[in-house]
Amino acid sequence: MSLTLALDVGGTKLAAAVVDPEALYETLLAGAAAAMRGADAVPGDLSGIGVGCGGPMRWPEGSVSPLNIPALGDFPLRRRLAKEFGAEPVLVHNDAVAIAAGEHWKGAGVGTANLLGLTVSTGVDGGLLGAAAFVLLPDRYGWDVSSA
Repeated sequence: MSLTLALDVGGTKLAAAVVDPEALYETLLAGAAAAMRGADAVPGDLSGIGVGCGGPMRWPEGSVSPLNIPALGDFPLRRRLAKEFGAEPVLVHNDAVAIAAGEHWKGAGVGTANLLGLTVSTGVDGGLLGAAAFVLLPDRYGWDVSSA
């Protein structure tokens, strides 16, 4: 078993936990199961799965290495979710790009040619979508502002 001691020294709190990748994944699955129960849905009802995750990560492979969760270094999240739920497509991208894509698709950015979505949380990041690059197909993509 690969355990990691995770320490969070924040502006308003301190937190500590010993974690392993499988336990974190099981927690993620429990949250997904609760959301599906709340929607009275089963995996067969899904037309796909979208995940926004703090980076870095590998696109389009969907392996994640969130800096604030070192135990998930190079975790094959897209592959595991596809197998778990039997759903396709499963898209995993940087959280800021996912927010910008969601706003462009169903939110404040509907009908716009270009969109910049910003996240201000543990870090500051942004997702930029441009008319020449953004197509609502499984191969859609945007740019992660922090790594551009």
